[in-house]
Amino acid sequence: MKSLKTYSIPFTGLKLGKHHFDYVIGNAFFDEFEYSLVKKADLQCNVELEKQETMLILNFHINGTIGMNCDKCLAEFPQTVDIHEQQIAKFSEEGVDDNDEIIALTKSDHEINVAGLIYEYVNVAAPLIAVCNDEGNTSYCDKEMIDRLNELSANSGQEDKTDPRWDVLKKIK
Repeated sequence: MKSLKTYSIPFTGLKLGKHHFDYVIGNAFFDEFEYSLVKKADLQCNVELEKQETMLILNFHINGTIGMNCDKCLAEFPQTVDIHEQQIAKFSEEGVDDNDEIIALTKSDHEINVAGLIYEYVNVAAPLIAVCNDEGNTSYCDKEMIDRLNELSANSGQEDKTDPRWDVLKKIK
């Protein structure tokens, strides 16, 4: 987690207004998170921090590719992502009001670490069902694996034979 310190933005010395921070996110970033869905990545992250009197508004733009495994043929393929997210951090006296939508910052806080937010945004952007040729790309699907799956398919080469026990039960109506 020590390498994630580079994703800390010190906001105490910043003037009011917009400030830009750029990060290159690669495999080492996701190695820091043990159970990450994404393990390989080549991403550019632009964070626009707008400092106001009572809050910080963080606008994230993350684009690039993440390495995914096809759920159909198990081949690895690059999945393109283009993420736009916003996070608000408010300055508060107590700092107890922390919820998912607004981050509460106390007077003792002098920096905000965006590594966890970047990690969350990228993992949420990863598709639940990843298929090589999903976006009209040239088919990355492993032809040999697909042929093997078709060969081993439960319905291939079988006629519509029914179990005679079911036939007897159908007559009970």
